Amino acid sequence: MLEHGGNLTLAVQRFGRPAGRWLDLSTGINPHAWPIPSIPAELWHCLPNMDDDLKKVACHYFGFPQVLPVAGTQAALQMLPTLRPYSRVAIQPLTYAEHAACWARQGHEVIPWSAGQDLSSIDVLVVVNPNNPTGEVTPLHKLWAWHAELAARGGWLIVDEAFMDATPTDSLLSTLPRFAQKALPPGLIVLRGLGKFFGLAGARVGFVGASPSFLEDLEDALGPWTISAPSRWLAIQALRDISWQESMRHKLIRESERLHELLVHSQFPPQGGTPLFQWVMASQAQRLQDHLAHQGIWVRNFPKNYGIRFGLPGNELAWQHLAKGLSSFKFGTGMS
Repeated sequence: MLEHGGNLTLAVQRFGRPAGRWLDLSTGINPHAWPIPSIPAELWHCLPNMDDDLKKVACHYFGFPQVLPVAGTQAALQMLPTLRPYSRVAIQPLTYAEHAACWARQGHEVIPWSAGQDLSSIDVLVVVNPNNPTGEVTPLHKLWAWHAELAARGGWLIVDEAFMDATPTDSLLSTLPRFAQKALPPGLIVLRGLGKFFGLAGARVGFVGASPSFLEDLEDALGPWTISAPSRWLAIQALRDISWQESMRHKLIRESERLHELLVHSQFPPQGGTPLFQWVMASQAQRLQDHLAHQGIWVRNFPKNYGIRFGLPGNELAWQHLAKGLSSFKFGTGMS
């Protein structure tokens, strides 16, 4: 099992603090989740209606010409490697680890890759944009150029936009060429979901945008009823709530700036981030994670990279708790 944010069981075991007494900043999930209304009771008693408005609403929200709803983008990540013969797959070395794990598990060759490297021997390029955990945004013109090179010889460009909702103008889908307005071109696969921006990770709702023929193959591989009826209904309501989305984008940008300033003030200046998290590289990252854990604050540590990802506190008490934990950290070689 790969380590992910939200792994409070590990924190409880290591530090002995009960699960209910933690400030969990280890994920990039919006702490101000979309407010869930009362779910119609009958939805719990029936199979999902595959002819509801979910596809149409998702296409309008994301800008997909066609879309396939899936049980969280993780379901797509695990299935995509089964739809290709043996391939050389290039993936950023510091990014969401499930991408590399899923391709390697199916016997593909995973190659660490960074922008500017030659693509001539690559069959599939996976780009997380903005990147998780660094927050790096790949320019759209580069993505289109990479896609053109790969698609010309039957390759794929997979763009994981899990953290894109707060800044939708950075999405690859915001600059679709005229020829792609009715269908994404072959070899382009874009992933989105409701887990991060909407804060609905537990609903397990994701979306795949790709060419119609590819979506048919993926749908056949996944089978019917991949998303429960209540989750489909919730997704439709959330994607239609334009006023909440616009307000939340402004709120998250403000709070991310506040987090950036707090970390700078605490002598941990971020090297990157998104409206949902900040990324700090520091030689004392492990000591900082342990120190904060003793204060009941759980952050995501990347020990191989000396980095920590800080999610957003959800209320003023949480902000004060984090500020106090950071201010009590003692720099040096001894224990904090």
